[in-house]
Amino acid sequence: MDDRLKLGCHVGMSGKEMMLGSVKDALRFGANTFMLYTGAPQNTRRKDISELRIDDAKELMRENGIEEFVVHAPYIINLANAVKPETFDIAREFLALEIQRTEKMGSKILVLHPGSHVGEGVETGVKQIIKGLNEVLSVDSTVNIALETMAGKGSEIGRSFEELAMIYDGVVNNNRLRVCFDTCHTSDAGYDIIGDFDGVIDRFDKIIGKDQIAVFHMNDSKNEPGAAKDRHENFGFGKIGFDALMYVMYHKDFMDVPKILESPYIKDPDNAKKSYEPFKHEIEMIRSGKFNPAMIEDILSERK
Repeated sequence: MDDRLKLGCHVGMSGKEMMLGSVKDALRFGANTFMLYTGAPQNTRRKDISELRIDDAKELMRENGIEEFVVHAPYIINLANAVKPETFDIAREFLALEIQRTEKMGSKILVLHPGSHVGEGVETGVKQIIKGLNEVLSVDSTVNIALETMAGKGSEIGRSFEELAMIYDGVVNNNRLRVCFDTCHTSDAGYDIIGDFDGVIDRFDKIIGKDQIAVFHMNDSKNEPGAAKDRHENFGFGKIGFDALMYVMYHKDFMDVPKILESPYIKDPDNAKKSYEPFKHEIEMIRSGKFNPAMIEDILSERK
């Protein structure tokens, strides 16, 4: 398969090694890019930037030819909330800090869930998102906010390309915007990426521009297309399937775009408290170009 593929996964960042540990995990999985959160995605508690071991991490990246990585903003940021001003204020202030942290860590991409309008309607939610982004996006920043395509559950904004385009249209410094294309989410939202990915991309190109896709989340789905549920499955084992995902993975228009796995961990059938990361096996399978239907059994057998 093509050696140019930029393939990685979500890695943790914790303990004494912090970002250095993140890079070590990526290398252990056979990745040449990766994605991390600057702290727990469910809260705003963050270590000081001086404790993240950024220089050590960057040196290890240089030694192993890793040129770029992606940061994901925490889920609790909801710029679309027009019901509780305090929720919007916290989201805006913390996003501004996340942009600073992303820049200091050396990434140019910060993935952001656009937000949920919590019952106030798409138009109101989009206006709030635009307001927040206009307050945090500066012209001279090196960090781009990559709005993630969403599955459409609840009151999520970003379930359609048109909704993302509405945000683009309202943001003053929209040159700082990009898109994170999540395969599970777009399939769950009803786009036919299984049978007509090129048609989906043509539509995206007309509405936003395919050059705006800065990262792919390469996720299979537990759900049938259009289910609007957002439940990831291991690569090739879900309703999207190996062949359709591989078509996206090696698409000629996106070879320079990082592809990130966010697959669920494999649960130990004999111990509910244990689960195992699948990324090393998934990356090996993708780079070989051959689906391994026994991958999950292989992972579990190795742990016994």
